[in-house]
Amino acid sequence: MDRVGRADTHIHTEYSGFAKLGVLRFPESVTKPEDRVESARKHGFDVICITDHDETAGAFIAQEYAKRYDDIDVVAGEEVTTSDGEIIGLFLTEKIRPGLTVEETVDIIRGQGGLTIAPHPFSFHVYGLNEKIFDIDLDGFEVLNGGHPDRYSNAFAQMVMDKYPGRWAPISASDAHSKFTFGYSWTEFDGSTADDLRKAILHKKTVPRGRTAPVLSEVQWSMEVVIGGQKLMYRSLRGKLPNMEDHSLVDKINSLSNLKKATGIIGGFMYILPPVSFLATMASTFYLNKGAKRMHRDLRRRLDEIEVIMTNPDHRNKPSRG
Repeated sequence: MDRVGRADTHIHTEYSGFAKLGVLRFPESVTKPEDRVESARKHGFDVICITDHDETAGAFIAQEYAKRYDDIDVVAGEEVTTSDGEIIGLFLTEKIRPGLTVEETVDIIRGQGGLTIAPHPFSFHVYGLNEKIFDIDLDGFEVLNGGHPDRYSNAFAQMVMDKYPGRWAPISASDAHSKFTFGYSWTEFDGSTADDLRKAILHKKTVPRGRTAPVLSEVQWSMEVVIGGQKLMYRSLRGKLPNMEDHSLVDKINSLSNLKKATGIIGGFMYILPPVSFLATMASTFYLNKGAKRMHRDLRRRLDEIEVIMTNPDHRNKPSRG
């Protein structure tokens, strides 16, 4: 097969709800599912996987919307929060509830005929599965997560993949929560359809490409979600934000008191002033660099411990689905 397709297996929409940063709460994304499809077509993608946090409604909307085009496929997925870390299910038919063990979640994904991907498995600042990936029925994991600019998380994932070639499909995905962070990383595969991507993952024939999103795009994302949240709160204050099925972001905003909505709008204006947003970015960059240095000091010991795990007969003889 001569055609090489481009896929992004980890994308978020406005259906991903809220994120927490200390006492602060802000939308994970304010991008509509339909806009995700249009943006992917402009960037030349053949397949995108919508993987909102603990929700599939946005994925099904995007999937239905994409039927009007013959140059892009949408895979319904979900980034599920388990008691052991986050795992992505692809090719799903219905939502999976969060809070179960990862083993229970994997069984449900398999019951829907889905594939299992570990997002940012070795992240030290996001809820990844870490060494748990060696204990579960996993099809692939991200060796390049576009939202992880630190010098440890992706590098260590690639080391593990290189050390045990052919065991999992190597995946590169944007983890995009914004239009500004999309398009920098992707997975190549033979073919151009969702079914071709599925076969490539199962046969471990995927090729990770791209790079992490630049810091400026992360600043733009933070400002985008703040401004988007302000608009939603303003509409809610005016009584013009109707509740939507399975839309936790809208439901949460409508449940706030008018005082909290007004306070959120004012606080948002304070954040988007250039000094504040850029200072916040500098602080997060400092934190990531410091954390990466700390993790690197323990890198060799961690690789040795993984070697012990992988040479255990129970792991060495574990069958591959490919």
